[in-house]
Amino acid sequence: MLMEIERIDDCKFAIRKGAISGMNTDVILYSSKTMMEKIGKDRTSQQAVNATTLPGIVGNVMVMPDGHEGYGFPIGGVVGFDADSGIISPGMCGFDINCGVRLIKTSLGEDEIRAKVMQLSDALFKNIPSGVGSRLQIGLKPADLEKVAHEGVKYIIERGFGTPEDLERIEENGAMQGADFSKVSSEAKSRGLTELGTLGAGNHFLEVQKVEKIFDKKVAKDYGLYEGQVVVMVHTGSRGFGHQICSDYLRTLLEYQKKNGIKLVDPELSYAHIGSSEAEDYLGAMRSAVNFAFTNRQIITNSIRKSFEETFSRSSDTMGMDILYDLSHNIVKLEEHVVDGKKRKVYVHRKGATRSFASGRDEIPKTYRSSGQPVLIPGSMGTASYVLCGDEGAMQETFGSACHGAGRVMSRHQALREIPASRTFESMRSKNIEIRIRTRKLVSEEAEWTYKDIDEVIRIVKESRLAKPVSRNTPIAVVKG
Repeated sequence: MLMEIERIDDCKFAIRKGAISGMNTDVILYSSKTMMEKIGKDRTSQQAVNATTLPGIVGNVMVMPDGHEGYGFPIGGVVGFDADSGIISPGMCGFDINCGVRLIKTSLGEDEIRAKVMQLSDALFKNIPSGVGSRLQIGLKPADLEKVAHEGVKYIIERGFGTPEDLERIEENGAMQGADFSKVSSEAKSRGLTELGTLGAGNHFLEVQKVEKIFDKKVAKDYGLYEGQVVVMVHTGSRGFGHQICSDYLRTLLEYQKKNGIKLVDPELSYAHIGSSEAEDYLGAMRSAVNFAFTNRQIITNSIRKSFEETFSRSSDTMGMDILYDLSHNIVKLEEHVVDGKKRKVYVHRKGATRSFASGRDEIPKTYRSSGQPVLIPGSMGTASYVLCGDEGAMQETFGSACHGAGRVMSRHQALREIPASRTFESMRSKNIEIRIRTRKLVSEEAEWTYKDIDEVIRIVKESRLAKPVSRNTPIAVVKG
């Protein structure tokens, strides 16, 4: 369906209410002219427009510059619903609930890492299971999984996987309140027990990076970042546990649509009204997956620290291996925002979008509150990643949200056809990047050419005042499934 797209400025486009029948609001796309040409070739815009027809919507439907077609709703999409009259939609949160990013600092420099990069890469690859179906046996029993679902990272730290200080630098302090493990299916529970501490496959990764450039010295100092420093980035989520929860509730809500006579422009946008048992059950299960994912990244952090200790024969404390921050980019959260000049409570759905709160918000750790929330944006394999901080433009326009990565421009099937693994390996060698990966297939699927230009994505984020760049980090070693 052809729709008129209005260009607001160099970084912002709009599809106005009325483009199709039933729209309740506008669609705002943060993009460039070049990127919009690609968006026009898939269903990103149509999916965003479809979302505007849902009841109880607050503000605009927004698509971040890394946006692309997803299940029902674009990846890179942000939408809010009124806390009383709105809806909850699992497809607008995503299958990988609380897929997110964590950054771990070190006091090491590039030369120290280069001297032992092969040994370190081997240790990380050995200690952190990756790939489809990856498992880690750490002695957890079903009762432990329930504790993880309700208590999150605090519980696993008490089991010896980290320090209490880690909690201060995790979104929600590592445990989203309101989790209800009884609303999780037995199949999801069986999948989750041995997945804690594993990376998984696809675009998930662990990367040893060098802080190549600092853009904001003051914020970088607050974050503890400096040029030449080595950091470690982790990108993974709730694995099969969260995927199963999403799948279970998508089936439940298809029945809900039939029972309530709800007709959707796209069945993938199935929803339940806030306050219904179906919505409350999903939120209880989703929050369990959120806490699972935070805990998963915490156990991986413990394995990263262990790998550095094995490699450098020093304690992680002496190597300054503190968490900078950990945040989610697939989540539904009840937040308070100013909309049309009034404070409103809104269920914000972020699907492939990162919270980007500006300075002063109580949700930001005290140590970062004067600077703004850290925003961690990974690039594609072999390209740069960024640390940013939340900006006021995001608070005014996007419910305090920014992008979550580079965003795909090529399907995995197309990548397998057109990009030989040898091309990626050669590119990585030319950049002096060590790589450990379990399947050659993934090398093609996740090649840098299958994603948008991360530097251009960040430029749009910056110019739209969704987040302010703090550092640009480049990879030294990559570990993937």
